[in-house]
Amino acid sequence: MAKKAMKEREIKRFQLIQKYELNRKNIKRKIKTQNSFVEQMALQRQLQKLPRNSSPSRHRNRCWMTGRSRGFYRDFGLSRHVLREMAHECLLPGLTKASW
Repeated sequence: MAKKAMKEREIKRFQLIQKYELNRKNIKRKIKTQNSFVEQMALQRQLQKLPRNSSPSRHRNRCWMTGRSRGFYRDFGLSRHVLREMAHECLLPGLTKASW
């Protein structure tokens, strides 16, 4: 189980990503269309002034039950431990344990 502070930090990051998403996209689009190097550098400075946590690459996927960040399955939004337990209890329809 992850610390509550870690979960809250991730929620805060996600909100910042959504808040600055449009602004970030506009600046990046302008950088690509500019021909002047000086103008590109000025736009890069604008991009750098945005909060660090508003960058999508800082977002970390976490299990919605335990908050575990590693062993995360996107399809279910769960970590591997919880996924295995839920599959054994038949709580995930269509998921079966492989055996050969």
